Parts: sequence; C-alpha cells; structure tokens
Amino acid sequence: MPNPKRRHSQQRSAKRRTHYKATATTLSTDSTTGELHVRHRAHVSEGKLMYKGKVVAEKSPVK
Repeated sequence: MPNPKRRHSQQRSAKRRTHYKATATTLSTDSTTGELHVRHRAHVSEGKLMYKGKVVAEKSPVK
C-alpha cells in the first residue's frame, strides 16, 4: 500500500478540512408529552422510555 514519502504540511491538512462544520442537532416536540427531544432517538419522559409517542420501556422499582 503506497505511503507518502514526505510529511504533509499542517496548511495542506487545514485546506482539506475547511468545509467541515459543526451542526446543531435537530430537536422535535413529542406529540404526547410536549417535551423537546433529539429526532429519531428514544428519550426518557417521567421515568418512561418513549419513542414515536409510545412507551418502549418503563423503569421498574429497585428493591
């Protein structure tokens, strides 16, 4: 597998990375509880794990 003979400069690496930008996560409002959450992810609401407005799992009491 070919490897570069000489080291790439920091400027050359920076030129390649100029278009990488951090983006803010998209938030949605849950239709049943009205809470904000990250889209396409399960979220905890009132001790219940919710996804797409439905309860996926409930927290069981610890003995």
